[in-house]
Amino acid sequence: MSKETILEPGDKAPDFKGVDQNGNVVSLKDFKGKKVVLYFYPKDNTPGCTAQACNLRDNYEILINKGFQIIGVSGDSVKSHKKFEEKFDLPFPLIADEDKKIIEDYGVWRPKLFMGRSFLGIVRTTFLIDEKGIIKTIIDKPNTKNHTEQVLDAWDEN
Repeated sequence: MSKETILEPGDKAPDFKGVDQNGNVVSLKDFKGKKVVLYFYPKDNTPGCTAQACNLRDNYEILINKGFQIIGVSGDSVKSHKKFEEKFDLPFPLIADEDKKIIEDYGVWRPKLFMGRSFLGIVRTTFLIDEKGIIKTIIDKPNTKNHTEQVLDAWDEN
């Protein structure tokens, strides 16, 4: 259970609408009846974010076969997401949330500390949302290199 975010397991996942790397409008409503891995990450093309996206990519078929849909969200632009997708051959939508509406609705825009300096930023967080749009669990500390395993374990445990 999360003490970090404003949302908790059992809450209705806030609906959202955003544009992905291909210019498509993506909404949570589009995924009703599916299990959703909604992951928030700080920045395209950074080591941790790349490791996380590539782990989900490498296990994409496993996740799809288990009924999951994957959606990534960061504050980067559509153009940045497109380059990230092409560079790493990512098969899932990456929503560009430059105004941080989705990021703030999910409570992942928070103070961070890096090299002794405090600043606001996206705290890497994954929300597992069930077929009815309810948050099943929240992964507060995603393991970027083994995120798929973490997602599957968290889903089975809760």
